Amino acid sequence: MKAVILDAASLGSDVDLAPIRDQVDTLDVHQTSTTAESRERLADAEVAIVNKVVLDAATLEALPELKLICVLATGTNNIDMATAERLDIAVRNVTAYGTASVAQHTMMTILALANRLPLYQRDVAAGHWNRSPFFCLMDHGTLQLEGKHLVIVGQGELGSRVAALAEAFGMRVSFAARPGNEGNDTRPGIAELASEADVISLHCPLTEATRHLIDAELLTKLKGEALLVNCARGGIIDEAAALLALREGRLGGLGVDVLPVEPPRDGHPLLDALAEPLNLIVTPHSAWITPEARQRIVALTADNLNHWKAQRSRA
Repeated sequence: MKAVILDAASLGSDVDLAPIRDQVDTLDVHQTSTTAESRERLADAEVAIVNKVVLDAATLEALPELKLICVLATGTNNIDMATAERLDIAVRNVTAYGTASVAQHTMMTILALANRLPLYQRDVAAGHWNRSPFFCLMDHGTLQLEGKHLVIVGQGELGSRVAALAEAFGMRVSFAARPGNEGNDTRPGIAELASEADVISLHCPLTEATRHLIDAELLTKLKGEALLVNCARGGIIDEAAALLALREGRLGGLGVDVLPVEPPRDGHPLLDALAEPLNLIVTPHSAWITPEARQRIVALTADNLNHWKAQRSRA
């Protein structure tokens, strides 16, 4: 059985691919690939292993030998799933590989925003501490997390891990009703909880129900010192509205690890705003990238290969 990895560079150079090699007869590894290049590279392969390369309908239809697509991520939006099903190509993804990594990053962002780290780092770099009339700077009021209310959207494994970490800091945690399913959920929705929240952290998928879930109207309900963190998917926040609220002092801090288009080759207003004196953190979709999380992707993909082979042998 031949397998081809189309974009191994997305896992990093320090990841050991041996668990995947052990499951196949031949493994071709390409660091990056375009959709057009993938047709030639997958021509005689039974298994495609891919992270973000788009495998559209035309590509899948041109690959009669292809039987399995292993996605090195949770999302499968880069695969034409309808075509894969029609052609009887199995698609397997990986989940819960980066729970500890993303939860750690989320808490790092919350802590940094609560302590106004972007603002104080800017002040120190500008020499304000050197010129201070006394021993410290205290121009930016910080937020003590103990006793504060964290509202989480998304009560999956990741949201639950963030809740546990926040509770260790003495925070009170509430989970909002699942967006789009509020009528069948006994919990209040995010709109109802917004005015009570000191921190909002997003850990839900991007769907029609969650696109611009945090919009201009909801932002008007927040406390002026509230913190907003998105380590889920770009577009769940209306970034332009959130940036305006931050600039106008209607939002205490904004931290995002994701943008609607990645990489943001054409720029983004939040990136431009990093030059301003704002309590703003933008990280490059790096919440998931601890070595342990990336190696876990390899292990889970090897498991997917093993299970698929076992199913095929029983068929």
